[in-house]
Amino acid sequence: MAAKTNKTANKSIVVAKQADGTVQITFTVPYPEIKKGKEKVLIEFQKEVEIPGFRKGNAPISKVKEKIPENTLLEHTLSHILPTYLTKAITENKLKIAIYPKFQVIKSKENEDWEIRALTAEFPKIEIGEYKKIIKGELASKAIWTPGKGEEKTKKPSKEEKEQVVIKTLLKNIKINVPKIIIDDEVDTRLANLLQRIEKLGLSLERYLVSIGKTAETLRAEHEKQASEAISLDLILNEIAEKEGIKAEEKEIAPTIIEIKKLNPKITEAELERQTRTLSAMIRKRKTLDSLISLA
Repeated sequence: MAAKTNKTANKSIVVAKQADGTVQITFTVPYPEIKKGKEKVLIEFQKEVEIPGFRKGNAPISKVKEKIPENTLLEHTLSHILPTYLTKAITENKLKIAIYPKFQVIKSKENEDWEIRALTAEFPKIEIGEYKKIIKGELASKAIWTPGKGEEKTKKPSKEEKEQVVIKTLLKNIKINVPKIIIDDEVDTRLANLLQRIEKLGLSLERYLVSIGKTAETLRAEHEKQASEAISLDLILNEIAEKEGIKAEEKEIAPTIIEIKKLNPKITEAELERQTRTLSAMIRKRKTLDSLISLA
């Protein structure tokens, strides 16, 4: 693992990158900053915590601290401090992270500087090569010849068949080393969603696995393969879209956003922005696939 160290006046940031794009960032946070952060968090809790014998919001900080679990206090304190450190690490090291980091406290002794480790990953570099030429060749080879009266006729594949040819061709010919942490993050999300669906059906995970004849290990392995291919395809199509200047236009996004607002008038700006980005990415992906299908 190659490491790059970046130190500032009152903090230390160490960035270490792995060959597959995984990035480990270690922060050294001065204890006075940790102490100050805890004090701010306790003041916030003071407004909400109810302590017998005191009016809400008026309990002594010492009493509030006794009421708040140490893990909760730690979590809230770091949630105030770490975003600033992370932003600084990303900016100064010119990182292009693909997922929000997972944090781990390495050292947290009283009156000593703390060490926190963040694990994330950068988007892998992609070489798309002569993708148009390869796709044209594959699509042409999938035309089906059928005998006619005195001549042969060509039966063209359907749009859905062409799309599958395009996808398989891209995944076969453009290799991407997707960082494992990105795949694991996607797999965890997929399995969590699956577990919710199973529970709604009134099944346990064990009964579900028996019913489909799989183990937890084989189920995860299947999802890892699916996630790896899905992430690779998204990255490839995004790279092609960038190269070809394919974008989602405002007029393509607006109607759906209007419907979302109608269905959920209380939607927050942050959630609306997230859904807009998701919709934009979906439209861009669809347009990119359509452009590749049209190469036939």
